[in-house]
Amino acid sequence: MARAPRFWQRRGPTALALWPASRIWGSRVARRMARSPSFLAPVPVICVGNYTTGGEGKTPTAIALARLAVEEGLRPGFLSRGHGGVERGPVIVVERDTAWRVGDEPLLLARVAPTVVSRDRPSGARLLIEKTGVDLIIMDDGFQNPSLGKDLVFVAADAESGFGNGLVLPAGPLRAPLAVQLQRTDALVLIGEGAAAPGLARLAARGNLDLFRAHLEPASREGWAARPVLAFAGIGHPQKFFAGLEQVGAKFAGRIPFPDHHAFTADEAEMLLQRARSGALRLVTTEKDLARLYGASGKLGELAAASEPFKVRLVFDRPEAVRAMIRAAVERVRTNRRRALAVAQ
Repeated sequence: MARAPRFWQRRGPTALALWPASRIWGSRVARRMARSPSFLAPVPVICVGNYTTGGEGKTPTAIALARLAVEEGLRPGFLSRGHGGVERGPVIVVERDTAWRVGDEPLLLARVAPTVVSRDRPSGARLLIEKTGVDLIIMDDGFQNPSLGKDLVFVAADAESGFGNGLVLPAGPLRAPLAVQLQRTDALVLIGEGAAAPGLARLAARGNLDLFRAHLEPASREGWAARPVLAFAGIGHPQKFFAGLEQVGAKFAGRIPFPDHHAFTADEAEMLLQRARSGALRLVTTEKDLARLYGASGKLGELAAASEPFKVRLVFDRPEAVRAMIRAAVERVRTNRRRALAVAQ
């Protein structure tokens, strides 16, 4: 995936020139989002989405919600489209899978709970329920896809980048008109600190959304200053990764950003390996990038073996409030499903 164009951050001449195309795109997506779902799962479905095109923290948010759901005594499972993978599904992600097949994010999700990859969300939901015994589905992305009914929607938003210039693709980063997306959102998860935070908080208040603040914290803070690091990352906002390493005292010999979901080449792997060897540097990357390298051979396999992940997790500032929202949604769905079954009988 290419880096986001700079004009998405302001309403300059290029963005305004593309505005007519945005109107067409936005109206098309709005009509699609207004469709009724073709399948209502027999278990609650929580959707974790973004208003914009990636890099806003969906996957860490989905994982954090799953862990809170487990604390509530639930058995969550993940449903993902498998961005970047060739598998259309529905398939259950297994240990031997690679990012080339199922995408990088499902590999991370599968370490936490049963995970199904499916381009067709209803088919994926059925497989997840029938084969894994989950009683809660957490859908990573799919907010703009109406095919599977959603019982609770969390939207992850980055407190630094916000929603850019507020325009719809291709003039800006929004996937659909903001008003349309707000109407279908239950809670906004504001991740980190940044200039966009006050505006996002006001937006949540105007839309009568629950607002949850969250932050990414390192899984370990020890030992990062022992040896200079050569850090590389192919995620939506690589500067966050670099900033996290700074917070734990890492000394940088180099910071190399790549586009989101970047498919590393053998030449790039050789470059990174040579720089690390020549300077006796510690190769450090994200869990997501290392997942994409898993199972590779040749230089890419060497890079995977020589690199270590800087692990982070998303932590809610008010986890008890998030748990209460999940609990209420689950009970509401169960009650509605029981009533529907009684009427059908």
